Amino acid sequence: MAQVLVVEDDQFVRSALIRYLTSSSHAVRSVGTALEALREVAQYSFDVVILDLGLPDLDGSEALKMLRGISDVPVIIATARDDEAEVVRLLNAGADDYVTKPFSGEHLGARLSAVLRRARGGSTPEVFSTGGLRIDTRRREAHLDGRELELTRREFDLLAFLAARAGRVVPRREILAEVWGQAYGDDQTIDVHLSWLRRKLGEKAREPRYLHTVRGVGVKLEPPA
Repeated sequence: MAQVLVVEDDQFVRSALIRYLTSSSHAVRSVGTALEALREVAQYSFDVVILDLGLPDLDGSEALKMLRGISDVPVIIATARDDEAEVVRLLNAGADDYVTKPFSGEHLGARLSAVLRRARGGSTPEVFSTGGLRIDTRRREAHLDGRELELTRREFDLLAFLAARAGRVVPRREILAEVWGQAYGDDQTIDVHLSWLRRKLGEKAREPRYLHTVRGVGVKLEPPA
């Protein structure tokens, strides 16, 4: 879970962002102006700021400059300006990433995960344990109820990625971006690997134990009750 500040003056867009981020288990605060954002960052500790450029009191680029004067919190720029030179300037000015409007919640989620991972210095725990499943990312070993699982490289990467987010529904686009390194792709790729993983975990899609598919949303790894 991350502490996220959304800086967006469009109430419709802000509400949509809040809904998506909270449904992804993040804690969210939101404001509609640059000055409010500066007060929030000065008063609270955030893991990431999502900053709209078209704010009513200050241009987002000026707001970014002022934010950088008081904090090194990661900043994702949200912009409708499809201008490569402008994007490069903002990245050089201290932005960590950007998304171009309109964007989906899943696309933002993938960008958010990547920024947080970089900000935390890759400090992902080496061992995940949930239920009878134990995954050692350094040794690249997975055990179920004490029995070692024979996984391909991609099967292991997918299982470890989901285990690191156990209990959260992970959007398919985020899985494609983080496990396959693809912004877009064929969902069938994920389904095939999930099928292979389920077989090795001794479960079926109709009777899941660990891997739960949420139709139209994504995949959740959760231990048996």
